[in-house]
Amino acid sequence: MSKKRLLTGLQSSGDLHIGNYFGALKPFVDMYEEYESFLMIADYHALTSLRDPEAMRRNTLNVVKDYLAAGVDPEKAVIFRQSDNQDHTELGWILDCMVTVPFLMQAHSYKDKVAKGIEPNAGLFTYPMLQAADITLYDVDVVPVGEDQRQHLEYTREAVGKLNRAYGDDVLKEPQEKILDAVGVVPGIDGQKMSKSYGNTIPLFAPQAEVEKAVMSIVTDSDGDRPENVYVIHRLLKSAEELDPIYEEHKGRYGDLKKLLAADLEAYFGPMREKREQISDDDVKAVLANGVKRAKEVSKATLARVRDAIGISM
Repeated sequence: MSKKRLLTGLQSSGDLHIGNYFGALKPFVDMYEEYESFLMIADYHALTSLRDPEAMRRNTLNVVKDYLAAGVDPEKAVIFRQSDNQDHTELGWILDCMVTVPFLMQAHSYKDKVAKGIEPNAGLFTYPMLQAADITLYDVDVVPVGEDQRQHLEYTREAVGKLNRAYGDDVLKEPQEKILDAVGVVPGIDGQKMSKSYGNTIPLFAPQAEVEKAVMSIVTDSDGDRPENVYVIHRLLKSAEELDPIYEEHKGRYGDLKKLLAADLEAYFGPMREKREQISDDDVKAVLANGVKRAKEVSKATLARVRDAIGISM
């Protein structure tokens, strides 16, 4: 029996932090071998907010290194860069033509980002349809998302449904979301949700000293109770049964608890960091070159089917 097909994507918009790891990277590592998995570096999507070409190149290399260091085997997953396959932008345009402006105006991600001061450029506005193209190009069965990203798949299904009703029921496959078990909000060093945009992150593969410095700056309560921001991050690494006696023993000694957290983060991520340091830029480029060849074998067939259905193939 053939495996179902899965796709996930990650923007090349900056260095990853431990919130990214536990929210997206680790769930993919844990499940990807159960599926025929496609891992896309979404650099075209990053263009909606990133205007630094050198950062774009660096971030793309880094995010692939992060996944490889975390345990993804490039022989068991198709790892490729979105911009290396122009089928994405062609199908994105076709799907743009299937939906209305009022429909796109309701996208939560668009409204949220504009509310945060991000420029409402046309790419950000039509982002959901390029994302729909990313998914449907590969006849994907499931897309792993958090509960807050469910609308992305609803938008994809809406666009696919309109195209299929106009041109034939079997032109594109409607994907199903796979809702990931929530890890909860990973707090940043200021107590807010950990986010690159807030500048409150604990970097994923930074040197040990840099990670420890970030951990030691985590804001804590001042009433003598358990420092919740420290504890919540610690629970990502160890069970409550392991941690609760330690936190009770060190009650009120916030500095000691932070040092214990920093040591456990090093024990967890240190071996991955060492592996990552052995991965060269040329290694990444070879992985991406091989991956896009494999990706195009699937996407070309899908796009040919769409072009035939809508009448632009001769």
